[in-house]
Amino acid sequence: MNTITQIKDILQDKLGAVIVEIADRSDLHKHHQGRMNAPVGSGHYDAIIVAESFAGKTMMQQHRMVYAALAEQMQTTIHAIALKTYTPEQWQQIEQSQP
Repeated sequence: MNTITQIKDILQDKLGAVIVEIADRSDLHKHHQGRMNAPVGSGHYDAIIVAESFAGKTMMQQHRMVYAALAEQMQTTIHAIALKTYTPEQWQQIEQSQP
């Protein structure tokens, strides 16, 4: 199973995420000093995560939930992950506002 699929499966299972979009941005960071010292095979990712479990939580609390769900991967396959987290209602508003 590749890393993106693994991340999606974990977030769907642990957070009940209904939408998980992951982009691998590792190539953009391959020469960064921190990346050079990261575990072999770990990468940089951008993620959009939509979950009802985020309702009533601050953005920081939502991000902590994601980091907790991915704790094992953060030590192995994920060097960095940029998060955008939304409730289904917030995501619907974003979708409706786009032309």
